[in-house]
Order: sequence, then C-alpha cells, then structure tokens
Amino acid sequence: MKRLFVLLSILVLASIVLTACRPSAPKYTCTDPLGCVEVKPGEPIHLAYALVISGADETLGIDSRNGIEVAIALKGKVLGHDIKLTGEDDGCSAEGGQAAGTKLAADPTIVAIIGTSCSSAARAAMPLISKAGMVMISPSNTAPDLTEAGNPNNYPGYLRTAHNDKVQGAAAAKFAWEKLGVKKAATIHDGSLYAEKLQAVFAEEFKKLGGTITAQEAVDPNGTDFKSVLTSIAATGPEMIYYPIFVKAGSLITRQAKEVPGLEKVYLMGADGMFSPDVVTGAGDAVEGLFVSSPDTSAFSGEYQSVFLPKYKELFGKDPISIFHAHAFDAANMIFAAIEKVAVQQPDGTLYIPRQALRDALYATKDFKGLTGNLTCTPTGDCADPKIAVYQYHAGKYPPERIWP
Repeated sequence: MKRLFVLLSILVLASIVLTACRPSAPKYTCTDPLGCVEVKPGEPIHLAYALVISGADETLGIDSRNGIEVAIALKGKVLGHDIKLTGEDDGCSAEGGQAAGTKLAADPTIVAIIGTSCSSAARAAMPLISKAGMVMISPSNTAPDLTEAGNPNNYPGYLRTAHNDKVQGAAAAKFAWEKLGVKKAATIHDGSLYAEKLQAVFAEEFKKLGGTITAQEAVDPNGTDFKSVLTSIAATGPEMIYYPIFVKAGSLITRQAKEVPGLEKVYLMGADGMFSPDVVTGAGDAVEGLFVSSPDTSAFSGEYQSVFLPKYKELFGKDPISIFHAHAFDAANMIFAAIEKVAVQQPDGTLYIPRQALRDALYATKDFKGLTGNLTCTPTGDCADPKIAVYQYHAGKYPPERIWP
C-alpha cells in the first residue's frame, strides 16, 4: 500500500510539473489604433443609447429604445456574454445631444451607441463620440448632411439605419403632385436640422415636378400661437402646407390651421417626426385628414409581423408607439453581427473588441437581412434600404392609415 501511495504521488507531481512547463496561451495585445474594449468573463457587453425619452417627443425615443430591447431579448447573448443596455436622454435638441454625448463618451466600457433620435442632437453628440473612438448608429436621424461626403457634420464612426431625407422629401413631393394634384405648396420648419433640411428637399423636388412654392416659413418649436405665420401663408394661396416638424408645434399648427381664413380646404402634411399618438391627442379633431410621410412598414420583412411585433407586445404590453422601432432593432443586430466578426476571444472567456475594427466591420455591412430591408452601408454611413409611404390620420385613432403608394 505504501509503495502504491508513493507511485501515485510521483504521478501527481509529474502531472503538475508538465502542466507548469506547458506554454500558456499568449496574452492578447491590443494593436487597434482606437483601442479595445475588454469584457471580462461573466461581464456583459455594454451597449448604450442616446434617445429622446422625455418631453413632447418622447414617443419617438421610447419606441426606438423598445426596439433595441426586443433585439436584446431575441438575441440573448453575444459570444457567450449577456448584453447590458444603458442610456441618456438626447432631448431631441443640440443641448441634449451635447450632454448625452459628453456622458457616453466618458464611459470606456461602452462598445457601441444607438442614437440619436434627432439630427440636431447627433450634430452635437457625434464629435464627442467620434473622438472617443466609439461608433453610433442612429435609427431615426434623417438630415442629409450627417452622411454627406466631405461635410464637416459627417464624423467617423457615424452610421444610420434610417432613410436619408433626400428620399423622404422627394417622396412627399411626388405624393403632393401626383396623388393630390397640388400645384402650389408652402412649407414650415422649426429651425431644427431635420426640419429645415427636409422642407428644403421637398421644395426643391416639388419645383422640379413643375410646382410652385408660395412660402417657406420658420417657427419657434416652443411657440404656442402660430396664427400669424399661418395667416401670412394663407395670403400666398397654397393648396398644401408641408411642415415636417415635431409633435408639440406640429399638433398646434394642425389645430390652428383649421381656424385661419383661407386655409379651410388646404391639405396639411407632416413627416415622421409627427408619427405619434400624441399628435392625435394634441391636435384633437383637427387631426382628421392630416398626412404624414414615414417609413413604409408594409415593405418590412415577414419577420416584422411574425416575430418582432409579438415580442414587442409581450415585453411592453402594447403595439409600437412611433415609427423607428424596427430601425433601432436593425441597428442593434448590425452591432451584434459586427462584434461577432471582430472580437478576439481568450480561453478564459475574456473578449477584446477592437474599436476601429468594429467601425470598419459596420461600414462594410452588405446585404444585411434586417426587418426594414437589405441593409448595405456606404462609406459615409447611410445603411438604409429606404421605402417611404404616406399615412393619413383620423380623429381619435392611432396609428394613422397607410394610403400611398
């Protein structure tokens, strides 16, 4: 027995010696020019959002955040790690974007950001996020200059799954000219990057079709009395007013236009920033007949109806409350796919996610099967497969009815 014990002891000692002599896996050295995010064993991959989640336009951001949460729930884990989501309110403003961008850029554990809700917020947030080496994909920024080559507002690390307003503005103009037979139109914007650019695209395209723009007015988004502007527009004799602004001012303009002499039979049309149940509440009965241009949900993939919407309702107890939830879902899944492509896994489960490689993988996205279509990114970050429809509101009902094309 003693001899057996000695023999076993020798074997155990020999095993320990051999293990100690075996070369261990070399420790990963990050050589990425923007650095790497280290995700230790058992730690989650940290994603963040910058979306408007309070105030008059909160349905836009909350709906997008819900879309991200659906993506996380359906994905479960990425390379064996849970996914953590935190975020900041972008306020749908430059000031809110600045504040959100400052906080997010200061957190080195964040792998990627989904946001912002509004183009004006992106304009302020993106310089900070880009400098920090991070990547941000917006589900609802639509201003053309954010992805325009050579434009100072096009920052490295910025992409979007939302359409470019060059597409939406042209679609709205085509609807007015071909479907409504409008020959004269006026526009209103609120000074935001989104609204000013979109009405400009609409006006340009409408004139190309042969139409006349009778007036282009600006209003204060926080104003409450728009009758003087509407009276001025009425004097120019438009057949339609296109005001691609946000919920608060858009609802009031819709209500007050019905009270201005000369505008009784004029068509009223907004855009995706007014795709919200709060417009029905804010405009009251005056919402009847209001048109809005927005993404065409009928053109989304079959999984939108069969998988996404049931999961959305399961998680939140209701149907979507705005229009960019699917774009946020696609943004999250593009990020998951890019992480799986570039992350370096260590034997103990540690992940290293190189930031420049992550950016490069996202810009290289091609024919990605999303809910909103087959997404392919340009070198400046336009990734959408854009399809625009026009919807019409009816008093007391939400969502609005899709009527064109």
